[in-house]
Amino acid sequence: MSLVPYGLARRFLFSLDAEAAHEITMAGLAATQGTPLRMAYCSDRVDDPIELAGLRFPNRVGMAAGLDKNARCIDGLGAMGFGFVEVGTVTPKAQPGNPKPRMFRLPQANALINRLGFNNEGLDAFITNVQRSALRRQKNPALLLGLNIGKNAATPIEKATDDYLACLDGVYPHADYVTVNISSPNTKNLRALQSDEALDSLLAALAQRRKVLAVQNGTPDGQGGVRPRYVPIFLKIAPDLDEAQVAVIAATLLRHGMDGVVATNTTLSRDAVQGLPHAQETGGLSGAPVLEMSNRVIAQLRAALGPKFPIIGVGGILSADDAVSKIRAGADVVQIYTGLIYRGPQLVKDAALAIKNMKK
Repeated sequence: MSLVPYGLARRFLFSLDAEAAHEITMAGLAATQGTPLRMAYCSDRVDDPIELAGLRFPNRVGMAAGLDKNARCIDGLGAMGFGFVEVGTVTPKAQPGNPKPRMFRLPQANALINRLGFNNEGLDAFITNVQRSALRRQKNPALLLGLNIGKNAATPIEKATDDYLACLDGVYPHADYVTVNISSPNTKNLRALQSDEALDSLLAALAQRRKVLAVQNGTPDGQGGVRPRYVPIFLKIAPDLDEAQVAVIAATLLRHGMDGVVATNTTLSRDAVQGLPHAQETGGLSGAPVLEMSNRVIAQLRAALGPKFPIIGVGGILSADDAVSKIRAGADVVQIYTGLIYRGPQLVKDAALAIKNMKK
């Protein structure tokens, strides 16, 4: 049970520039995780397991990628009661991201706009941080860890696959699952990878490389052979897709044996925030305005992929009811990010309990 009411912390954090508040929060989590001070934000984990993509998720609420880009706070986030934590997006080389200011709150809409641009310390530092986490050193970890990969801004889009393969090589031994992020609006031309031919080529290359990595990271089978270690690969897509585009993505996922889809990333649309301060800032909009857009894409994916294909629903969860709406739209599990900033760690437990207790 958290000992500090989030309302007090939020009042202080919201008095600061959005990115400065983010950095203070992450530094605080990094410094206190694994210490008694984690009691300020920790919570019991709701027990509501589900099997997806060959993995056992302890409950159906996860931390979305983007908050902890450098994998510094895996244990701190895990202490909040998440069933799974996803960190990144990591790129092969360190990069500063876009110029500041690049993160903006829209509190009237319970929303954020960011144009961070995959700012991160690079793959080597990322892997070192993952290895340092208590979670990765546990024999029977309490939650799952997803590692989210992307491309460097300086890499031409024609060579994007090289970056994704380099990242997959690096994170594969340490991940419970890997998410391939092709949907951030803040890296030039990245969303072009969602198109038919580009996506087909990328997923084909990833599927082929995984066959090699599964054997390289396997264990002896006792009969002179190797038992491959199969790490599921998920694809993260945008909410700004029409039904035909969603259908193409669904077919491509199935064709290349991908294991799941994360729906969705941030949106370029400003329809729901017209007239608000910062509404016209460049970048991806997250938070409450994305809920219905994300749910629409989830429903279309479920119709195209059938009842058993794993879907992680993310976008606009600010309440327990919002989390339930994702499941009803067709998601198997959900992730939160902006909701954590506006509502605090209590949202994790509230959402997990609501999903557990929802009428099927």
